[in-house]
Amino acid sequence: MIHLKGLTKVFDEGKQRVTALQDVSLEIQAGEIFGIIGLSGAGKSTLVRCINMLEQPQQGEVVVGGVNMTKLSKSQLRESRKRIGMIFQHFNLLSSRTVFGNVAFPLEIAGKEKASIRPRVMELLELVGLADKADSYPAELSGGQKQRVGIARALANDPQVLLCDEATSALDPETTKSVLNLLQDINRRMQLTIVIITHEMQVIKEVCDRVAVIESGRIVELGSVLDVFTAPETETARRMIRGVIDLEIPDGLIDSCTPSTTKETHTLLKISFIGESAGRPVISTLVRECNVTANVLFGKIDHIKDTPFGTLVVELIGSQADVDEGMALLRRHGLEWEVLKGV
Repeated sequence: MIHLKGLTKVFDEGKQRVTALQDVSLEIQAGEIFGIIGLSGAGKSTLVRCINMLEQPQQGEVVVGGVNMTKLSKSQLRESRKRIGMIFQHFNLLSSRTVFGNVAFPLEIAGKEKASIRPRVMELLELVGLADKADSYPAELSGGQKQRVGIARALANDPQVLLCDEATSALDPETTKSVLNLLQDINRRMQLTIVIITHEMQVIKEVCDRVAVIESGRIVELGSVLDVFTAPETETARRMIRGVIDLEIPDGLIDSCTPSTTKETHTLLKISFIGESAGRPVISTLVRECNVTANVLFGKIDHIKDTPFGTLVVELIGSQADVDEGMALLRRHGLEWEVLKGV
């Protein structure tokens, strides 16, 4: 659906030249919810504004739905932008217009007949749960309601792509969750491709299918949300997910594994659970079949969308042969593990 090829964008700020994007290439599939994350100043907002050509890159191509946006004339670009909706952090509603008037505005600009505008607007307000607020003004709405109006307005011209630039950053956590649920519902109903630009890792974790990590204008990591969150390859990604997913083992836990006076082996394992394996009674099976004692010292389970994942730290006690058989059983059950300490 969206193909970015070698995008470079440079801004002139006085005598300085600031490179916001450096040779960015990215492919976003039709119908997916795609996240782009990065710290402030990383270039993520510039990137999303290049997708709808509100910013013109100096180099590279932007292809949306098979149309090369960088090759279009101004009139052709205006027409193509109708296929790309956008919602903003601060809503950008017209204070002098009612909710109905704000949603109707892009349809009026597009030259739609008045007879067709009203049913379309009411259909969209019903979709976002604001049919009863049609005659209200933005000043009378909560932040979440304002963003729902922004979503309805962005959908007015039946776009193929919806761009969300920090769309939940001004909302409280409960309202953020309701807006994200709405976006997921829209994605399912309309098969709409949604691109979410944010620095909020919780947003990516809850709704996105894939994610790109941007730093200093470059894409430094790209993959499924599950892969990036559970096995980040870059320090940038690790730093950003740390506040959302904390599977770090508490200090001092490893040293707590103390051998007894017997000849038994004490092996401290860090076991990783992803997907279906998180619900299996693996530890009880391990104890029953491998003649070992399992001492669970630490555990944490989290979810990415509907997929559970987590970490369990277990001390296995038994003969070396039985402990080895236990570790082999874990692998047969599709679990990954790491030996933290063996004594």
